[in-house]
Amino acid sequence: MSKRRITQETFDAAVRENMEEFEMDPHEALRDAVEQFESQGVDLSCIVKVVPTTSSDDNQEEQTHEVLQALESLRIGKDTAALADVTADLKSFTEQCSLGFAQRYLAAQKEAYPIILSFCKKSVEEQDFASTALFALAALTDGQPDLLDEEGRRFLLDILQRYQADSLVTGVAIRVVRHCCIKHEQNRQDLVKDGVLPLLTGAIRRHSGSAELVKEASAALRVMTFDDDVRVSFGHAHEHAKSIVLEHSGLKILIEAAKAHIGNTSVLSELCAALSRLAVRNEFCQDICDLGGLKFMMTLLADSYESPELARQVLSAIRAIAGNDDVKDAVVGAGGVDLIVIAMNRHTNNPAVCEQGCACLSVLALRKPNNCKVIMENGGVMAAVQAMKNHPNALNVQKQACMLIRNLVARTRNYSQQILELGAEALITRAVQTHKDCGDEGKAALRDLGCKVELRELWTGKHGSIAY
Repeated sequence: MSKRRITQETFDAAVRENMEEFEMDPHEALRDAVEQFESQGVDLSCIVKVVPTTSSDDNQEEQTHEVLQALESLRIGKDTAALADVTADLKSFTEQCSLGFAQRYLAAQKEAYPIILSFCKKSVEEQDFASTALFALAALTDGQPDLLDEEGRRFLLDILQRYQADSLVTGVAIRVVRHCCIKHEQNRQDLVKDGVLPLLTGAIRRHSGSAELVKEASAALRVMTFDDDVRVSFGHAHEHAKSIVLEHSGLKILIEAAKAHIGNTSVLSELCAALSRLAVRNEFCQDICDLGGLKFMMTLLADSYESPELARQVLSAIRAIAGNDDVKDAVVGAGGVDLIVIAMNRHTNNPAVCEQGCACLSVLALRKPNNCKVIMENGGVMAAVQAMKNHPNALNVQKQACMLIRNLVARTRNYSQQILELGAEALITRAVQTHKDCGDEGKAALRDLGCKVELRELWTGKHGSIAY
């Protein structure tokens, strides 16, 4: 059942009533209003839970939120003020929007988008102010991709073309693109159709030494391959990934950029995440390997396994490219199994690393008896069993561990006893009982281990007469 919603004005009126009628102090009045509305099942995620303040303008006695105060100043100066005169207000607006989604939502409800876009367009010819206006637009559109319209889309493409040599302006414009494409399939398709992909890959190539820009552009490319808009039945994620690789040399550009930022874990994590999203075809997986991507990932995992986020993303990338059977063998031949197990053992309390580690080993073991032997000899199954023990409530850890165990014994049943002696049967049974979505994987693992398992027949092939 969906929760009830209220307007910001209703919430502010309740806070004000607590202060005026019940003589509560501001902090108490705010807390009481929050408790009252939440007890009534009201969703306050879009409500600014701050007591409104009085504007610094002595002529204005009305109390309002700071984000709206900054917006009103911008509204007043939209048509007359020079950009230099509104810089402080733009920065104040950006700061307020950065505090949380509620502030951004409230600003959008008060028509902030056309106002901020007008300043962005005005700043196109004035490079000193372009980034300031774009920062405001980036802050406003974070979590609100529906705000982008055709005018805004044309502006973004224009600014990316005009300021190709300016890494700061380009980076902020790409951030706006990314914000407007998350959970919005139509924006993705429109921007790709209008030529945003070569602008993104070109930015990485042109500014490969700028860590912030490379990270931002890689994230934007990754978002273009998402299929996260629940309003659309079928997206173009696969087509976008193919275009990035085949038409814009995305794999080579990302791998070369990664080599330029050794030691920067946040940039490397994002680049690995982008590569994993582009490995959508068998030949793309091989291309990553041929371009030196696999060797680079192996080195990265060996040298940087102390960082859980980087380890997770590297494992995710290896998992993606190991969908190619030849790459599977290359990973194992390069000592990948040992590195994966080391990363899992090092971050045994991190469910995300354990999940990706189990998934990696599961892919490497699939249809590969020789790889299964290497995984068993290097303690892969012990790491997976330990992950199941440490994270009983993490569905994906349980599911991936079950898949690994199943793949290990599907073609090599002689490993069953060794795995059972580690206590796998009880752990898998618990996973099946705890997680409904782990049923298929868990029962398949139990079946191939030779354990007793109840398999429910969903359809026997029999049917009765059809009644009209």
